[in-house]
Amino acid sequence: MFRNIIMAVVVLALVFFVSNKAMAEESGLAKASMYELEKPHTQILFFVDHLGFAKSQGKFLDFDGDVHFDHEHPEKSNVNVVIKTASIEMNHEKWNAHMMNEDFFNVETFPEMTFKSTGIEVTGEDTAKITGDLTLLGVTKPVVLDVKHNKTGTHPYSGKEVAGFSATTTIDREEFGMTYGLPAVGKMVEVRLEVEAHAKPATE
Repeated sequence: MFRNIIMAVVVLALVFFVSNKAMAEESGLAKASMYELEKPHTQILFFVDHLGFAKSQGKFLDFDGDVHFDHEHPEKSNVNVVIKTASIEMNHEKWNAHMMNEDFFNVETFPEMTFKSTGIEVTGEDTAKITGDLTLLGVTKPVVLDVKHNKTGTHPYSGKEVAGFSATTTIDREEFGMTYGLPAVGKMVEVRLEVEAHAKPATE
């Protein structure tokens, strides 16, 4: 479940590492330093084993954040993301309500999840590992996102510079105090992020 939050985080983090100086010069795109998530085309998904029968899927719909990307020195970039826990969507009204109560996200007491990047390691031409602190249910733990830069280019309709990424990670929900349903409901949560981020004008 908190995977979604990571995904949102990953999305923002991905943005900064992808646009290295060489790429920017090759594409002719402006060297934007700030990016923001394009929500309609950004998906924060998570998968959890349900009684051994199948993996249930959920997502978060309300999230925001800023990504500062240093094109000259990517390792100096940083990402800050906030996810509204009450925006969880399981495609079922009663299930949504259960996920919001004290058994899982306890949204009244903890209305937000946050992610703050602490480091980035470029692992290949279009891949990287983004490390950051994830705070969920009042507990902060380090997480590592495996990120792939899909493409950076000019959007054919808006004319804006857009960076696209895919990211994955696995989280142990028990480490954050989310123990309801164990072991019938899996404790390891698979997170998948599909992100599109738009460069912000220099004046913003």
